[in-house]
Amino acid sequence: MSNAKSLAGRRWLSTLGIVLIVVYCLVPFYWMVASALRQPNDQADNSLFPNPISMDNFEAVFGPGVGFGRNLVNSVVVAGVTTLLTLVIGTFAAYTLARLNFRFKNVAAGIIIATSMFPGISLIVPLLKLFTEIGWINTYQAMVVPSLSFALPLAVWVLATFFRQMPKELEEAAMVDGLTRGQAFRKVILPLAAPGMFTTAIITFIAAWNEFIIALSMVNEKEMKTATVAISQFTGISGFDSPFGTKMAAGVVVTVPLVIVVLIFQRRIIAGLTAGGVK
Repeated sequence: MSNAKSLAGRRWLSTLGIVLIVVYCLVPFYWMVASALRQPNDQADNSLFPNPISMDNFEAVFGPGVGFGRNLVNSVVVAGVTTLLTLVIGTFAAYTLARLNFRFKNVAAGIIIATSMFPGISLIVPLLKLFTEIGWINTYQAMVVPSLSFALPLAVWVLATFFRQMPKELEEAAMVDGLTRGQAFRKVILPLAAPGMFTTAIITFIAAWNEFIIALSMVNEKEMKTATVAISQFTGISGFDSPFGTKMAAGVVVTVPLVIVVLIFQRRIIAGLTAGGVK
């Protein structure tokens, strides 16, 4: 009887802990949505539910002269190109580290991982000077290239672990059948690595989409700013106040698509994170 009570108590505590974590994570997001749906003059209202519900803040975000639509396009371009390049380069680098033997292999792996330990702010000044000299300021590549330096180590680490767990007999059997190593990689390994690559793509896209300090430093033209930078620089009618409701509405526009993508593909993401350990 005591064991049953103890087990029930542990389950109750586990459930309570999960509920508290979920509430802790969702309350800021809910408050952002509620603030976005309040009327601009009701932002000081601390009620849990906006009354009346208003779409004025969302209309202001996409109103004339704001240019937030272009900022969203810039974010899509930067995050998309960063993700694509990270997948292409990271896949080849990870496969090389996982499957091939060459001198200084461990040193190369250590350097790749070590680059992710540098704080982003420490690289901004030298990169800013370099990009100014070569004329890259206010360009997409000025935001994509620095983002690669932070996205690639994570991609290589995840994919290398994934490739390392795959049986080497897969490539050996393919090469016995007449395929070259490159053909075996393309026709046999890549299809099996799809879950890990998908997971890497999602993580990289989210990180590049939310990136702020690089985009803020490398771009000063309004038309080239990403959505995260544009939100931080929203101004009110006077040009000096902070339009809280408009910023919350823009935050909802930027966040909701990512939440939807993660909810839709959560099983694929989990499968990609765990598949390498069971193959």
